[in-house]
Amino acid sequence: MSEVEAKSRNEAEREIPWSPDPAAHLAPGRGRRTMALFITLATVAAAVVLGRAMWTAYMAAPWTRDGTVRAYVVTMAPQVSGRIVAMLAADNQYVRKGQVLMVVDPTNYAIAVRLAQAAVKQADANMQNAEREAKRRQSLPDIAVTVEEKQTYETQAVAAEAQYQQALANLDQARVNLRRCVIRSPVNGWITNLLAQRGDYASEGQNVISVTNADAFWVDGYFEETALNRIRDGSAATIKLMGYPQVLHGRVDSISRAISIANAQPNGQGLATVNPIFTWVRLAQRIPVRVQIDTLPDGVTLVAGMTATVQIDPHSAGTPMDSERTRRQ
Repeated sequence: MSEVEAKSRNEAEREIPWSPDPAAHLAPGRGRRTMALFITLATVAAAVVLGRAMWTAYMAAPWTRDGTVRAYVVTMAPQVSGRIVAMLAADNQYVRKGQVLMVVDPTNYAIAVRLAQAAVKQADANMQNAEREAKRRQSLPDIAVTVEEKQTYETQAVAAEAQYQQALANLDQARVNLRRCVIRSPVNGWITNLLAQRGDYASEGQNVISVTNADAFWVDGYFEETALNRIRDGSAATIKLMGYPQVLHGRVDSISRAISIANAQPNGQGLATVNPIFTWVRLAQRIPVRVQIDTLPDGVTLVAGMTATVQIDPHSAGTPMDSERTRRQ
């Protein structure tokens, strides 16, 4: 080896520092390829885990965006007719059970009570007089009064007692009508769409006030029939309202057992109205599933008619057959 070659070799060895890590002596391009492969494998693994979670959330667990908040609305119609003399409720006002909402003019009904009371007194007097006459006839010998006359007075006493009982019933009805002049809220809730005002005439049986029951909110989720086999009574449910970021929690209360069928509607001649069905298009029917709300986060205001997204956990309750058997028992 020449002196020049030996000198060049010694200079190259001095430029590459020695390291105990064997990877340090690898070519720089091979290390970069190893790191890129590791990053690719990690990304693929994360994608698989995320894809499985998304599949479970959107395909395995029944869910629907077609949900609606529902509530019972109590419609109250006065059982007596008359002019409204006091309106003690306002639209959208919260009222408690038993709170007075409105008063119908009680003048005529108070007079009816006094008339009924007078009729009761008169009927009582007639009954007592008829009973005394019947007793006197019964104590007389057959020579003084005939058997027919005794029976006649006895019948009059019975009729007088019946008239007295009728007068008592009329008095009770008059008192009931007087109490019905005051309309109270049967539930806790909010006055909804109030249109009646003081001075309006309220007709018997005509709706005047509606109260949304504050203790009877639930959510109806309209699920495709293909998802019903994974929905069970008592299954846990999560509810997402369109207008709030908070998540509500609840449980499946029941599944509807009937929906309207267009082909079952008869026409004017009583014949079945059958709509044409294309064999290549078969849309899954949507079945209402009632979800009871368990928790209501602070700041969330429920309004009947709100849109909701409902997701059911199919692994949080018994089998559908067990639920059906429990209900029948």
